Amino acid sequence: MVKIFDTTLRDGEQTPGVSLTPNEKLEIGKKLDELGVDIIEAGSAITSQGEREGIKLITKENLKAEICSFVRALKIDIDYALECDVDSIHLVVPTSDLHMKYKLRKSKEETLNAALSSVEYGKDHGLIVELSAEDATRSDINFLIELFKKGVEIGADRICVCDTVGVLTPEKSYDLFKKISENINVPISVHCHNDFGMATANTLSAIRGGAETCHVTINGIGERAGNTSLEEVVMALHQLYNIKTNIKTEKLYETSRLVSKIMKIPVPPNKAIVGDNAFAHEAGIHVDGLIKNTQTYEPISPELVGNRRRIILGKHSGKAALKYKLELMGIELTKEEFEETYNRIKNLGDLGKYISDVDLKMIIREVKGSEKEDKIKLNELTVVSGNKITPVASIKLDFKNGSENEQLIETSFGVGPVDAAINAIKKALSGVADIVLEEYSVKSIGGGTDAFVEVSVKLRRGHEVVETRSFQEDIIRASVEAVMEGINLLL
Repeated sequence: MVKIFDTTLRDGEQTPGVSLTPNEKLEIGKKLDELGVDIIEAGSAITSQGEREGIKLITKENLKAEICSFVRALKIDIDYALECDVDSIHLVVPTSDLHMKYKLRKSKEETLNAALSSVEYGKDHGLIVELSAEDATRSDINFLIELFKKGVEIGADRICVCDTVGVLTPEKSYDLFKKISENINVPISVHCHNDFGMATANTLSAIRGGAETCHVTINGIGERAGNTSLEEVVMALHQLYNIKTNIKTEKLYETSRLVSKIMKIPVPPNKAIVGDNAFAHEAGIHVDGLIKNTQTYEPISPELVGNRRRIILGKHSGKAALKYKLELMGIELTKEEFEETYNRIKNLGDLGKYISDVDLKMIIREVKGSEKEDKIKLNELTVVSGNKITPVASIKLDFKNGSENEQLIETSFGVGPVDAAINAIKKALSGVADIVLEEYSVKSIGGGTDAFVEVSVKLRRGHEVVETRSFQEDIIRASVEAVMEGINLLL
């Protein structure tokens, strides 16, 4: 059994441009606990008052996971961690000659003494201590082992080897952890970065070499090229190495999307395990194989990780793929309608477009000659904004619910008038459809303050994604029109 130490809320939050509020930290922390993470590094208590508030919110939840704070080898760092009532500290000490000379400006002896003093202080205050060597993979191995041995002698509960700039290779990783595990008798953790794209491979090799805990982040987020991806390591351990963890794999996709939404970092479509294309198929030969046996082109079932199979239609698709897709969607076409739909898909594919589920429904509607009927229409929109007022928007929507017509009225605030208007729409529809705004962009068409603007949005409902745009002289109207168009397509 390998333990999962998740550092999404600490190393992951150090992704450039990411800053979480205390409540956002709590939301992610609760989701990580629900996922089955063993240890949650909730942050670095020394960072700020807001950071400490976030950590405290998590520790007050009495989660099953062990809650940890990152600390340097400084008494003040540990005191702040104690104030947050964490279970453990991740005590990080730079150990390479490069870091000690230029970052710490300390000798090996000074670094060693500071580390041991901090281990002792943490243990004296009832904390679980994980002694971690920063830049360990560019450190002198003898000094590394000396530090770990002396740290364990005075009570360190775990030790961690950090590949801080991702310079390990799988072969070196195995050898390094095998040697350390032969000299250290407490659990060993591995912490890898992805600068050369080998974080997952290096982590798996470290586990083979003797590591019992791995440091990971959701979606592999983190500084520079990111950290080791939780979902990749867990599924590789379960499926390829027959090594178990406590992770509930069916919750991986939803956890990935929650972190992506809160941190505003899109998940690449081709991301292993949790990307929208991870189980997507377009090529005719692939779809033909899937129809006969899904294992022909899928190493695992998408449901195992909470993802889903997607049949993508485009220029590489055959008629069998379209037929299979229509069966999955429960749509029946006449022979003539089928041929016309297929030809339109091919023509669009040749223009470089792939056909989403929403696009396919639109094509079929056109082929059948039926009119598109919007379920939701904008009736009224009022937005108030100014330098001495918080932007507020009131909206009235006409909603066709089956044969009934309803009116949805809501008011919401925002950081600006556009944000307030979109928040009002989302609030009005909260009981109708769970639709998430994933991306929003705006650009000016022409010059001058009366120029047209183009607003583009990407909306998600479950696994379905749609992109729409609107051109207007008024940025608020353009934004609302683009969002409303996307919502109607998804509904």
